[in-house]
Amino acid sequence: MVINIEKIQNKKSIEELLEFSIINVDKPSGPTSFGVDVIVKKALNLNKTSHFGTLDPMVTGVLPIALNRACKLMPYFIGKNKTYIGIMRLHKEIPKETLEKEIKNFLGTITQLPPIKSRVKRQPRQRTIHTFKILEIDKKDVLFETEVQAGTYIRKLIHDLGEKISGAHMLELRRTQASIFKEPCVKITEVLDAVEEYKKGNEQLLRKILIPGEIISTTLPEVQARKEYVKKLQHGKNLVKEHLKKMQTFKKGERISIFENETFIGVYLIINEQDTLAKPLYVLQPIK
Repeated sequence: MVINIEKIQNKKSIEELLEFSIINVDKPSGPTSFGVDVIVKKALNLNKTSHFGTLDPMVTGVLPIALNRACKLMPYFIGKNKTYIGIMRLHKEIPKETLEKEIKNFLGTITQLPPIKSRVKRQPRQRTIHTFKILEIDKKDVLFETEVQAGTYIRKLIHDLGEKISGAHMLELRRTQASIFKEPCVKITEVLDAVEEYKKGNEQLLRKILIPGEIISTTLPEVQARKEYVKKLQHGKNLVKEHLKKMQTFKKGERISIFENETFIGVYLIINEQDTLAKPLYVLQPIK
């Protein structure tokens, strides 16, 4: 079945949503991604928040922030393709045709050395550039859009391109999509305004921006369990074939999301060992 996220968003209590949801934040220029986490955490008085995919302080755009138990979903959203739009400044004017020809050399699999100021080990690694398009050129300023594999450094991509065309550097960058999360996203001021309204007794603004954690069903295959086995699964039991409403074929190593109707049970790893179909990676315990 298709999990109706909007229905869950409207049906759950605001307390349930705050315990297991995600806010698709529009990160402003200036604060770190962790700083945005802290703003959301303090505003909503939460135990924990966690962002999906770090953005440099000056980079803006899509920054999903998971709340409380939804933080455990982070591994299943990160590592997906990301899309950016930005402005690079050429160090000298060159014809559009020349630039486009050089850009083609950066499509597909490239080898990239992370910048000196990065959080990863500085050694060459391969990344895939899916698209790299010129949207507009104004003398030395070039508006571009690129879809890349997670972990690609766009500033370094522009720098490396610049080495082939007498120099270029990035002026502005905005992430427009990360995994399933894309624009439009919610400004920090809108989050804070929604919290203030919630404190006054109006939860509607806050409810609208809380994306239920059940959205995991759009990233991992959704598999239905039989109702009589829900409690066993919620207590961490391995998944066996008789637990399923309908038998399906899965590849060893595949990750799936288990539901009973629209109730999320957990994320499981297919192991296909004897009677055991899968083992739990994360089980959502019922809120007491």
